[in-house]
Amino acid sequence: MKIKLNQLLICLVVFFGNLLTETVFATVHDTLTASNLHPYGRNWKSANGNLELISSAVHFGFQFEGKTCTIYANINKGNGHNYLQYTLDGIYQKRLKIMGDSLRPISIGGLTNRKHTIWIYKATEAHTGPVFIEKIIANHILAINNLRRPLVEFIGNSITCGAAADPSEIPCGTGEYHDQHNAYYAYGPRLARMLNVNFILSSVSGVGIYRNWNTDGPAMPKLFEKADFQENSARPWDFKSYHPEIVSIALGTNDFSDGDGIHARKPFDSAIFVNEYVQFVQLVKSKYPYARIVLLSSPMIHGLKREILQNCMSEVKKMIDQKFPEAKTVALFFFKPMNARGCGGHPNLEDHAIMAAELLPFFRKLI
Repeated sequence: MKIKLNQLLICLVVFFGNLLTETVFATVHDTLTASNLHPYGRNWKSANGNLELISSAVHFGFQFEGKTCTIYANINKGNGHNYLQYTLDGIYQKRLKIMGDSLRPISIGGLTNRKHTIWIYKATEAHTGPVFIEKIIANHILAINNLRRPLVEFIGNSITCGAAADPSEIPCGTGEYHDQHNAYYAYGPRLARMLNVNFILSSVSGVGIYRNWNTDGPAMPKLFEKADFQENSARPWDFKSYHPEIVSIALGTNDFSDGDGIHARKPFDSAIFVNEYVQFVQLVKSKYPYARIVLLSSPMIHGLKREILQNCMSEVKKMIDQKFPEAKTVALFFFKPMNARGCGGHPNLEDHAIMAAELLPFFRKLI
């Protein structure tokens, strides 16, 4: 009887020991659900609780302890792909390719066993398609919220997106359009990091003020109020999500485009451009009544076109300042002309660094 009792006690010790071990193991890794993240940029919370990353460089941060973290991300294109980027402890690492036919989580490992900070960025623009974040698993993980810092919103076209800027992995002329996107190193995010401010990008490749690079539209004024910059989208963007101190608008490059040679293209119309630009600035001011409006020219436009664009922008400033005499005046910045070295005539990463450096003293006076 005593032997059987001892055997029973041993079995109970083993059972509860295993149970305790399993419980400890389960609590070693904490889970941060997407609903608890604090994204900066256009995003959408899905009905299932996932976070939909929409706009260029939309980003979120988290801290954890240990040697590894696991990110559960996916896209809704079975045969497609998309890209995230990340920084580790303040240092940029690389792009992360998300395949549509894979449900494997992303593991960032091989780290020193201490506290780490990671920021995740969407490398591509809204029209590339969203990246969905489900959860992140790591030891003692916490979401980062930096809402106390000033915020700058950058509105623009492919230049602002950081499109066609980075052929380091896939050469120009190969792959798909978004394979050379690098929103993290576009001029806006670069400038924001120099100023130590938050930022969001509201940008679409090929878009203009009253016409796009090869079509008559829809131009930015018809896309701006949609969460995903799609004209027929049923999802309006909630402009109460963020309160930018400065709204930078860099549009006009595509209005001056000569088109693709296929679609009919009328000569540039200064009157229409100014009128549409004024209306768009009024729309922006209706969303952000206390924000300082900054109009940026295009470094890609040269000669007479550059002169016409700058004259149009000066007229827009004049008209807006007259319409809003109590508000802060519109600020103008004219880039130096640039011979871009990226894909398809776009700025490359070095060109974006030059643009950010040009803007830095100007924005320092505004922040």
